This record gives sequence, C-alpha cells and structure tokens, in this order.
Amino acid sequence: MDDILKIRLDLDEAITYADFDMAKQLAHLGLSFSKDKGALGEVEYFKGQLEIIDENYPKAIEHFDMAIKYNPHDGASYNDRALCMVETGIIDEALKYFDAGIKAEPDFATIHHNKGWLLNKIGRHSEAIDCFRKALELDNNRAVTYENLADAYLQTGDDRSALDALYKAVAVLKPQYAEIKEELVSKINNIRKI
Repeated sequence: MDDILKIRLDLDEAITYADFDMAKQLAHLGLSFSKDKGALGEVEYFKGQLEIIDENYPKAIEHFDMAIKYNPHDGASYNDRALCMVETGIIDEALKYFDAGIKAEPDFATIHHNKGWLLNKIGRHSEAIDCFRKALELDNNRAVTYENLADAYLQTGDDRSALDALYKAVAVLKPQYAEIKEELVSKINNIRKI
C-alpha cells in the first residue's frame, strides 16, 4: 500500500470517529506527500479535507471539483463532495455524486456506506440497508457501518436484525474506541428491553 493511500484510509477513520486533531495532522501529511510527488489530484483532495475539518464546505467542494478534474476515477473525492453538499443542504444532488463515486470506484466501501447513511437520514431505509450491506460485503470490519445498518433496521421495525448488526459492530470495533463500545452496548441493552 502506498503512503498516500494509507494516509487517506487513516484520515477517513480519524474523521469517522471525530478525532479531528489526528485528521488535521494526516491531511497536512497527505498534502505534503502529494506536493512532493506532484500529484495534483491528491493535493486538491487533501486541501478539501482540511476545509472539511474547518467546516468550510463550499471551499471544500471547490477543491473536490479540482480533484475530480485531475482524477475522475477518485471515488473518495465524489464521496466527500457529496458529504459537503449534505452539510450545505443540497440533498438530491448529493445522491448523484455518491452514484458517480460508486461508478468511478465501485469497490470503495465508504461511498456505499455514506450513500446508505444519507438514504437512511431521508427515510429511504430499505435502500439504505442495501447500501450498508454492499459496504460490508466490501469491508466486513466497518463497525460504523454495522451501527448505521442497525439504525436502518430499527427504522423498519426489525429489532432482531438491528441487534445482530450491533453485536457485529461491537465485535469489530477497535479497542481504542472504548467509549463508542459503551454506547453500542447501551443501545443493545435498550433494544433488548423492548
């Protein structure tokens, strides 16, 4: 695995688990590596990440547009552009960017997860479940995806499947996320009381 890809994956995890100090360090590191390699698409991608961390979503969108221009096969740039659109209230167009990202990089689990997250958020729970399942088919160690899958199942009234997903989330969650594990166990206990 090359350095930039490792930084991207670590950055995705840091943002997922709200470790924004680590995310900022990783984005700066990725930017530095990208500049050294003359990888313009990667430079724009990491500039976009820094704007996301600073919650400057319109500026981040500009960087992701440039990243896509330089590398139209970078599913992560479509994905992150879509997330920025959601933050600015542009929902329907965001789904189109998730789809474009999936078309560009169909084996990138994060895009499927994030599309599912948005579909679940707007009440399209069955479609969300399909997206989460696809993300887990590609990477079955994504605790956050199991947790979101559980929420989608709860929204459809399928408590048993929600519990199964939460148990899997707890099983694959990395040890350094003990606080999140406690929250997941609490959710399990609350569902079991129903």
